[in-house]
Amino acid sequence: MKRLYSLLAILAIIFAANCTRIEDNNDPIIGIWNDKSFSESEKSSINKSHEWIFNDAYLGRYQSYNNNKLDFKTDFKWSEEDGVYTITYPGTDMPSNKVSMKGSLEGDMLEFTNGSLLAIRE
Repeated sequence: MKRLYSLLAILAIIFAANCTRIEDNNDPIIGIWNDKSFSESEKSSINKSHEWIFNDAYLGRYQSYNNNKLDFKTDFKWSEEDGVYTITYPGTDMPSNKVSMKGSLEGDMLEFTNGSLLAIRE
């Protein structure tokens, strides 16, 4: 009887392991994207940057830097439909972004639906 229970337990583990496979996500947005800006005045210079790290589980991390110091960070969710990516920031008051990916001589870029630049692939 113990052998039967052991065999059933092993079969249950094998069955459960085979059913929990995660689909491969090879979306081209996966990776690190950033937007860096630099402004200089008579008194000081300001270096601001924003970074989006997209992963294959439709999640990511947004980070904002001010003079190379971490200013703000949060997680985000992303989805894709017909080439338009929607980025949402749950738990924050940040608005959602709708962007599309464009290629150029400078590299891959994420553009808002109005054509302005959001970020460039690192």
